[in-house]
Amino acid sequence: MHLPQMGYDRAITVFSPDGRLFQVEYAREAVKRGATAIGVKTVSGVVLSADRRVASRLLEADTIEKIYKIDEHICAATSGLVADARILIDRARLEAQINRLTYDEPITVKELARKICDFKQQYTQYGGVRPFGVSLLIAGVDDVPKLYETDPSGALLEYKATAIGSGRNAVMEYFEKEYREDMSLDDMIIHSLVAMGKAIESELTVDGVEIGLISVDDKKFKELKPSEIEEYIKKANEILKK
Repeated sequence: MHLPQMGYDRAITVFSPDGRLFQVEYAREAVKRGATAIGVKTVSGVVLSADRRVASRLLEADTIEKIYKIDEHICAATSGLVADARILIDRARLEAQINRLTYDEPITVKELARKICDFKQQYTQYGGVRPFGVSLLIAGVDDVPKLYETDPSGALLEYKATAIGSGRNAVMEYFEKEYREDMSLDDMIIHSLVAMGKAIESELTVDGVEIGLISVDDKKFKELKPSEIEEYIKKANEILKK
């Protein structure tokens, strides 16, 4: 009964009779098994947060990186296969620099997200390759804050608040109820951490969370230090205990 499906299962370029590309769907499953990353945008700016809990006390926590600076005004969070994510982050940085050198101006968030999605889509269309097993949240501020999610298929969607990784459903359920467009950056950080706590179903720790943000005031990426995160963690844990 399963033999006819095996051919579609193994070939990236062949659609199944019901119009599915199984290797792309498997790549999405790799993302679902990844650590949770959350993005939120309001009129104040954008905030990205990511779960980077250490699985072993022998591992150096500094080597775990989930949020990356792409350009002065753009950042990205990843979930899925770490090596695949590194290739896409390098590609995004290259595209941002090419735009500056060619046009003498920073690339827009939407244009960068589209270029990354075009690059990912190529790996669903040719034999001898496989899709990238990673999703990216690409966030930044042009004239207004922007937040995009890229899918292993190359699909591109813009969100007000979203998440990728294993805790996506819990985060989306939380923001469906709690999201407001007038939230300040501080409110966004706290809400992101509360949503993260619901996703991982445990108490938050300073070392287990990574946070990056871009404000509409200066349009520059900033990654929060552990000492800056600590107060937000306390407030989020208090809310989670209620």
